[in-house]
Amino acid sequence: MLERVAELGPYFELATEDVSGDAAWRAFPGGVGPLREVARDHAGRLGTDETRVAASLLFQGLAARIWSPVVAAGSLGVVPDLSGLRWRGAPGEPIMLGLADVRGWRVGSAAEAVEIVHPMVVDGLLRPLREAMLGFVKFADGLVWGNAASALAGSLNVGGADPGRAAIVRALLAREPLAGAGSFGSRGFVRNNCCLYYRVPGGGMCGDCGLVR
Repeated sequence: MLERVAELGPYFELATEDVSGDAAWRAFPGGVGPLREVARDHAGRLGTDETRVAASLLFQGLAARIWSPVVAAGSLGVVPDLSGLRWRGAPGEPIMLGLADVRGWRVGSAAEAVEIVHPMVVDGLLRPLREAMLGFVKFADGLVWGNAASALAGSLNVGGADPGRAAIVRALLAREPLAGAGSFGSRGFVRNNCCLYYRVPGGGMCGDCGLVR
């Protein structure tokens, strides 16, 4: 199933080979140090000296890499177990997520998938990621969960229309702490706040930016 959903694109990939035997793979989210270094590198590549901007976009990118494969696989009847999620990344290298122990749950509906995905991702991964990043940067809660909601909704922009994925995404967006972060309208999902991308030199505004309103 993971190989199948990975065909949608790089944000849907979860590595499964050599994840346990390579020291470069860390438990997610791990300590503050590696995240700080990756955020600094991210800032340099973006051309900004604002760590908060780079860290915000790093959080959103990691959230997208977590949500995308889980929601896609869940819509096909299997929710991957991310309790042992690992990540690797260093300055100048792309970030990758992986699993050393590949397992999951069979689900028969979007509602059943959501009951597993929500606590696993929000409480098990995104809240710890937020806490780790707060060790070197200040984030407002609205920005953090707006980023998480944007990353989740954005997963629907890859691949063809998929009612199963859409049902899972909409149900997750209706739950705290994502509830109220944005809404679907004529131009798709629009968030109620901003990820700070507009502060990147030449960045402009994202397609779902609340500032466009």
